Amino acid sequence: MHFNYNRCHFFCVIFLLISFNGTTQIIEAVYKSNIKTAQLFQYGNQQGMPVYNLNSGNKLELEFDDMDGNYKSYYFTYVLCDYNWKPSNLSSFDYIKGFSQNRITTYRYASIAYKKYTHYQAFLPNQDAVPTKSGNYLLKVYLDGDTAKTVFTKQMIVVDQNALISSEVLQPFSTQFFYSHQKLRFSVNIKIPNTFSLAQQVKVVVLQNNRWDNAQRDIVPTFVRGNIMEYNSENIGIFPGGKEWRWLDLRSFRLQSDRIESGVYDERNAEFFLKKDVDRTAQQYIYFPDYNGMYNISTYESINPFWQGDYAKINFSFSPPDHLPFYDKELFLAGAFTGYNLNEEWKLKYNNETECYETSAFLKQGYYNYTYIAVDKNNPAIKTTFEGNYWETENEYTILVYYKSFTDRNDQLIGMSTINSRKTAVTRPYSQQ
Repeated sequence: MHFNYNRCHFFCVIFLLISFNGTTQIIEAVYKSNIKTAQLFQYGNQQGMPVYNLNSGNKLELEFDDMDGNYKSYYFTYVLCDYNWKPSNLSSFDYIKGFSQNRITTYRYASIAYKKYTHYQAFLPNQDAVPTKSGNYLLKVYLDGDTAKTVFTKQMIVVDQNALISSEVLQPFSTQFFYSHQKLRFSVNIKIPNTFSLAQQVKVVVLQNNRWDNAQRDIVPTFVRGNIMEYNSENIGIFPGGKEWRWLDLRSFRLQSDRIESGVYDERNAEFFLKKDVDRTAQQYIYFPDYNGMYNISTYESINPFWQGDYAKINFSFSPPDHLPFYDKELFLAGAFTGYNLNEEWKLKYNNETECYETSAFLKQGYYNYTYIAVDKNNPAIKTTFEGNYWETENEYTILVYYKSFTDRNDQLIGMSTINSRKTAVTRPYSQQ
């Protein structure tokens, strides 16, 4: 490990927001091709959403690889955003205690792995830079102390718990969604004194499986009684159930899992071809534990997978119904490891010889969840998965409560609650309506 410190203040931060379908912003992005496996998660829990409790001792873990294999001077900073991930008008001095610009000083050169890279690591927040306000933050990593040299961004949230949230997952009443969707019913008890006009000051965002790309925002309360807000109407908080995620086990390249059709792993080459995936819409639902779209960097044959895990080219293939290409849809690979970015990097192309859609990804050893998403060419808001939707599916939901008084300059994150559909689901008797 190497340690070096370079501290300085800076006054402005420039970052890029990528618009997605005109409504949702995909903030997380990797801007340099040499950066791989950039992760930000709760300390010791790669499936944990990057959440820091304000004024607490808990930590987040930042891990990423530079495939150039040499040492570079990487820095990070925090950018405070509103509840919809637009940058706030506040100066960094208003929400960071310490230094706005911080060098990442811990790195290791890859060992054991055939593929050479440099692994960088940081535990956040550190004593040199601590967020002082709750809300949404963009963690920005850049080169040489120059914010114009952004290499990637990650989303994180800082919560100051001032609300009690009670929730349950229900089977929807509507016959349209009864067997295929899940509905979230919840209430929020605001603990901030002297509040008024809560319906205007409070905003609620609901995530399914830690995903921001399909989050439900600006949910209107059904009732407001004093400081208690009820969200229980039938047309809010409804999500497609989906199916348990497709999986890929890359924890060993030598002892290949049954998802691998063929491949080679030696000092010169590491490439694997997966068995063909098919449309699972008509397949019966079967429960098995998954990561809800997340992934976990781990190995069977090393001590620390972060700098000892190897990389390989992984070839995915999807066989469409009737083996014919979609004339009005484009197909994308999706999961936490893609950032749910439906762009050219993760787009599959139809191969006339194999009659399959194909793409490849350069992945580190670990266990991955993934799916396929078809996007309508004429209306990108219309998306189709090939999993089927089932009320019984295990999903995790996160409720985020933001508060902004008429005198506040930023959205405070005052409440957060997570609920698992399989542990708290309430089944309703089916009735024709």
